[in-house]
Amino acid sequence: MTSFRFRRAAVAVAAATVLPLALTACGESDSSTSAADKETTAPAEEKSTPPADDAAPGGDGPFGPACASVPTEGAGSFDGMAKDPVATAASNNPALSTLVAAVTKAGLVDTLNNAQNITVFAPTNDAFAKLPKADLDKVLADKEMLTNILTYHVVGQKLTPQQLENGSYETLQKSALTTKGSGEDYTVNDNSKVVCGNVPTGNATVYLVDTVLMPKS
Repeated sequence: MTSFRFRRAAVAVAAATVLPLALTACGESDSSTSAADKETTAPAEEKSTPPADDAAPGGDGPFGPACASVPTEGAGSFDGMAKDPVATAASNNPALSTLVAAVTKAGLVDTLNNAQNITVFAPTNDAFAKLPKADLDKVLADKEMLTNILTYHVVGQKLTPQQLENGSYETLQKSALTTKGSGEDYTVNDNSKVVCGNVPTGNATVYLVDTVLMPKS
């Protein structure tokens, strides 16, 4: 009997000793798990993606109301035009079909495609439509006059929008054109508005304008 009581007492003592250790170990395990969970989930909270609206507006890409009519894919899109020299790129843009016909008639396709680092102020179809039909037909029938007008739309360097803010540039026709404006609002020679600007092509920067430019001399 005495021996039995001694064993019961020993078991009770052992249990009293082991139980707190076990509870402590469990507590440490739970704490470690919680800490690990926090470390695992914390980076996910930090990797939130900023909204697209945080991007700089406009950037260095094309701008202007007429840009909305440019195809979103294919050779006539902005990406497609960027791969081709300027005359070829213009031929794929439906808004420039009259200009392309005029350039072809004047024999300037190769001249424009082979030029390097130029700026073209490209009159849209609507720009040509402002001209009286008789006057347009007369110009198209006179290669020298047509060449004179078309080369007046070309500057021998690539111009950024910032350079258009208050500028005067010699054209391939040899007389100067002037530019002014800011932001996304620019005018050439005081009467021709840029309606889709800063369009890249393989060898040029293009600014679509709403009025045909006439040489000053």
